[in-house]
Amino acid sequence: MEEKLIERLESAVSRLEALSAGFRPGISPDSGGDAGPLDPSIVAFDDLVAQYIGRVSDAAEKIGGQVLDVTKVLAEAFSVQKELLVKIKKSQKPDMIGLAEFLKPLNEVILKANAMTEGRRADFFNHLKAAGDSLTALAWIAYTGKDCGMNMPIAHVEDSWQMAEFYNNKILVEYKNKDPNHVEWAKALKELYVPGLRDYVKSQYPLGPVWSATGKTIVPAPSKAPTTTAPAPPPPPPASLFSSESPQSSSSRPKEGMSAVFQEINAGKPATAGLRKVTDDMKTKNRTDRTGIVGASEKESHGSSRSFSKAGPPKLELQMGRKWVVENQIGKKNLVIDDCDAKQTVYIFGCKDSVLQIQGKVNNITVDKCTKMGIVFTDVVAAFEIVNCSGVEVQCQGSAPTISVDNTAGCQLYLSKGSLEASITTAKSSEINVLVPGAGPDDDWGEHALPQQFVHVYKDGHFVTTPVSHSGG
Repeated sequence: MEEKLIERLESAVSRLEALSAGFRPGISPDSGGDAGPLDPSIVAFDDLVAQYIGRVSDAAEKIGGQVLDVTKVLAEAFSVQKELLVKIKKSQKPDMIGLAEFLKPLNEVILKANAMTEGRRADFFNHLKAAGDSLTALAWIAYTGKDCGMNMPIAHVEDSWQMAEFYNNKILVEYKNKDPNHVEWAKALKELYVPGLRDYVKSQYPLGPVWSATGKTIVPAPSKAPTTTAPAPPPPPPASLFSSESPQSSSSRPKEGMSAVFQEINAGKPATAGLRKVTDDMKTKNRTDRTGIVGASEKESHGSSRSFSKAGPPKLELQMGRKWVVENQIGKKNLVIDDCDAKQTVYIFGCKDSVLQIQGKVNNITVDKCTKMGIVFTDVVAAFEIVNCSGVEVQCQGSAPTISVDNTAGCQLYLSKGSLEASITTAKSSEINVLVPGAGPDDDWGEHALPQQFVHVYKDGHFVTTPVSHSGG
């Protein structure tokens, strides 16, 4: 009896020694066993996934379709991040080239999610964009120090979620009284990052990932030696999430429009080399299928083509160091201005079906003659102005003392708690809705329609104007 008791005690002691050494019982320290899963930070990450990813997945199962597909990619990205965290425990800190190679699996999953939003606009586009944009928060793992060009991990997670929250809020508003499953999915997605991932990074990696001092070295994949008869170079790959270049950088874009023409002329290339010669039978006066009468449909087509040609090339550039100009952007969902200061202004003109993110404090923002345009900004010192627009959506994440809407049909304003005291001025505008956050973090957004009809009554020698009340106001 005593011998069995002693054997059990010795077995228990050996298991405790194995756990304190950081490896599984039965695996020696030199056997190369996977020590990661027993690390407290890995256990905490498993708890994060079980608590929050499970809730998002449960809601997605009830919705199905594209929402379920993008949720599976979301879960895959978190699974890849766990694998990378385990490898970090056993690897030395690499250089920038090695780090890019190390993070390649995570980048591929994020690009897979972003690819689901491309092409024809999907029925659940807001879901796809919210999930895809939120995955940039996982890039906190690339933080290597204050000189790496990134925010610190906690701030990076919070800023990345703010980018995705623009689309997440649209889901909450759209399905508030239609389908509780979509509302539950959006709320669960937010809690996955705030407070979920944010609190995890705060408690485990506030200063970034901790690499092993004695682990193995990460060696980047060797490049293939060029052959004597090299084929034509492939097209450029999609921009990496972990690259140092910002999307739509004005300095890295190729020249367009007349700038490209002048560049070609200066290079000594004949500008007319690609043109075909017009023969006599191609001239309008010799064609029998043409008459001198112009139909109504032909007039409309000519008019539309002329108006399109006058729009000019797209622009996203800083002029004279003081004014950001964003012009003629069509169908661009990833426009970003991140290098700005409180002395600069932003002027957005002639854009359609695009989304612009302004990351930082600027002096003034003006949106002019834009259609179906989304703008997300942090802080504005003077005013945010909307003029001659249609179907504009604006989200303020910080503060804005004044917001003016003039000659605009359809405008959604999402205010943060820091901008609830903003003065909103409207003139000659309709369908202006203002959405404000609820009192608690789990409360729904409140939607308020600004009046567009007024009653004028002559009293005591002057007119008294009162707005017509609306049931939704």
